[in-house]
Amino acid sequence: MTAAGALALLRRFWWAIPIIGLAAALLITRETLADRTATLKAERTAWTAEIERAERQRADIERQHADRITQATATYADRLASRQPIIIRSTDTVRTYAQTDAGRARCLGPDRVRGIAEDRAALHSEEPGTAPRGADALPADAADDPG
Repeated sequence: MTAAGALALLRRFWWAIPIIGLAAALLITRETLADRTATLKAERTAWTAEIERAERQRADIERQHADRITQATATYADRLASRQPIIIRSTDTVRTYAQTDAGRARCLGPDRVRGIAEDRAALHSEEPGTAPRGADALPADAADDPG
């Protein structure tokens, strides 16, 4: 083949050179793409596992918090119930409660129980304004030691 024949052949099939270059680039790109796709899949799997672990941990923490709230509420209610005073509404209630073991130790005798109206009357028996208020200074008591 002479130079003129090669030049004629090149003119006729010049378009084959870019196609061969593009085919080589395609093969190289396919290998690179497959490698990057595998890397991305591995990263996605790792992140998915990490997110699932974090979600499980969050759910466990929320469940533990709810359990602690429930337990604290129950404990608070128990403590509050144990601190509640026994409200005595009538002499019969006092007599009935006084007959129990706890009542014998904690209750006053039924004859010492007074009603709310009697207590209020005893507290407010004086009319307001009858006692002097701040007009006279209190006398100093020399017998009491302030310390």
